[in-house]
Amino acid sequence: MRSLFWRILAMFWLAIALVAGLAALLGNILQQDAWILHRHPAVRHLAENWTRLYETAGPSTAQRALEEHKRHFRVDVQVLGETGQPIIRGTFPPRAAVFEAQERTHSRRLPWRRLTQEYTSPNTGESYLFIYRIPQTELVAWQRGGLVWPLSAAAIALVVLTGFSLLLTLSIVRPLGRLRSAVHDLGRTAYQQHSLARLARRRDEFGVLANDFNRMGDRLQGLIHSQRQLLRDVSHELRSPLARLRIALALAERASPAEREAIWPRLVQECDRLEALISEILALARLDAEPGAARPIHLASLLRQLRANAQLTAPEQRIDISVPEDLVLDGWPDMLERALENLLANALRFSPADRPIEVEAGPLDGRWCISVRDHGPGAEPDDLPRLGTPFFRAARQTAPGHGLGLAIARRAVERHGGTLQLGNHPDGGFLAVIDLPPSPLQNPEATPVTS
Repeated sequence: MRSLFWRILAMFWLAIALVAGLAALLGNILQQDAWILHRHPAVRHLAENWTRLYETAGPSTAQRALEEHKRHFRVDVQVLGETGQPIIRGTFPPRAAVFEAQERTHSRRLPWRRLTQEYTSPNTGESYLFIYRIPQTELVAWQRGGLVWPLSAAAIALVVLTGFSLLLTLSIVRPLGRLRSAVHDLGRTAYQQHSLARLARRRDEFGVLANDFNRMGDRLQGLIHSQRQLLRDVSHELRSPLARLRIALALAERASPAEREAIWPRLVQECDRLEALISEILALARLDAEPGAARPIHLASLLRQLRANAQLTAPEQRIDISVPEDLVLDGWPDMLERALENLLANALRFSPADRPIEVEAGPLDGRWCISVRDHGPGAEPDDLPRLGTPFFRAARQTAPGHGLGLAIARRAVERHGGTLQLGNHPDGGFLAVIDLPPSPLQNPEATPVTS
């Protein structure tokens, strides 16, 4: 991942290194005598060349060389031997020493810069002390010319830093602009996932953020769509019982007392249906609310209680339970109980009385699976993809219901982080499988207990 953190950190370190390097370079150019001795053309190789000339050609030739050097560079040179006395006359004017003493006495700045350099001859081993007096005007002119390339380097560094800073700024501002536009579209429910497709391909923090935002936007769009669909379905489902109630009330107003007695049971039945529908809608809506802290769920005892409740309404129906006795899940008991109750109710609705309903639970690939199978006719293949959709009822379904049982079961399982798979069993009948993730309370080594 090309992290923005490291990019910004590298940019700051590059800027610091460039500024420090340029500052050190300028300091060496403007302040240090050694820099002048090694760089100024008038003194750079003078000691070495003059010593060789002095030792081979003699003092007179060496004196003429210094005078020629002064005419060319306007730099005075004096050479002292190991005794501290001049070995030749040099090019210092006689009044220079007196003027230098007077100026130092009055703490005034001299019109030249005095530099010294010691050089040892490699041939004779004698040491020479070279004293240079470079006029300030000459030194300033040389320094001004020598600053061209450092200033050019500084200008190039400034341009480079400006370019990198601009690229860094654009790499931050442009993704933020796309995210801002996506947030604006999300607020207007006009968000399209491909709007952040390019940004999501980046391998930095913005790419991760765009992928997370896409998932969040897709989830929110799905919730908004499901809520709108739910409102449309609810309005449609409520319209029918309300219309029947209105008709029954209108008939009751014009009916005789004997006819009213026949209409009242119908009114009560419609009110019961309406109340049951509203209860299921509220149960479905409550699944989206915050369920609170998870609690242990003893699955075996929960299934036995559900079997006892089911046999109150269908005492002739046998329900076989095969589940580990010590299986304890981590979740919300009321929510999971409602899901299993709806799956059992669906199985009771279609399973023949002479064949048992089979409920099993066990580990599978590190997860827990709970299956509910009946031996009924099963579902049509075309209806399988829509099973679990709110208010959807299969064409062959003749039993009373509003198509919310499987939808509530699916939503409850999803709140536990699992999935609900609905389909026909290969040997006949309908099969519902709850796939739940593992939890710290689960014991994968538990053995099923059939009851």
